[in-house]
Amino acid sequence: MSVGKIIVMLGAPGSGKGTQAKQLQDKLSIPQISTGDILRAIAKENTPLGQQIRETQASGKLVSDQILVKVVRERTSKEDCKNGFILDGYPRTLRQAEQLETLAADQGRELMVINVDIQDELLIKRLTGRRSCSSCGEIYNIYFKAPKNDSVCDTCNQALIHRSDDNLESIEKRLQEYHKNTAPLIDYYEKRECLSSIDGTKPPDKVFELLCQIFQ
Repeated sequence: MSVGKIIVMLGAPGSGKGTQAKQLQDKLSIPQISTGDILRAIAKENTPLGQQIRETQASGKLVSDQILVKVVRERTSKEDCKNGFILDGYPRTLRQAEQLETLAADQGRELMVINVDIQDELLIKRLTGRRSCSSCGEIYNIYFKAPKNDSVCDTCNQALIHRSDDNLESIEKRLQEYHKNTAPLIDYYEKRECLSSIDGTKPPDKVFELLCQIFQ
């Protein structure tokens, strides 16, 4: 018997999948689970696992699949996940996808995968053009939603920040990593007939409308 679905959000860096996952969390009243957030929280803990994750991150390496699936299994066994949950940032590789299928079978859940589809050229503009307010957090983009003044927030008149990793070289590396390791999951889930793709080029509210149609 199914006890709530596992919803997996797929998409390249800058596709907006995290934003959509947060909105979907509110609509469906199930938690959005970001493996990045979980790992950062555990890394702050004074535990053997926390120390192991800190050391791995400090060395610039990726946390192993064995640790990731353990962390996901533990988090998704909590009471707030009893009606299902949304995974953001996991799985990222075919090996992780296989491990997630085992977890889903163990929990008696079905997988539902949503791919936010968008071209690399637009992603690069979205990321390199992104600016955020250092005070109120308002987000701008010099290509699509430019502030009246390039360096100042329209709302609170405070300085705008350009993240250090939002440069062309870093973004191209992130996209290469995505196409090498994560993009193959699209074909993987298509073959398992549990994938839906939505047009990520539209404004965020329109993307969310398309997302909601999947759950009607």
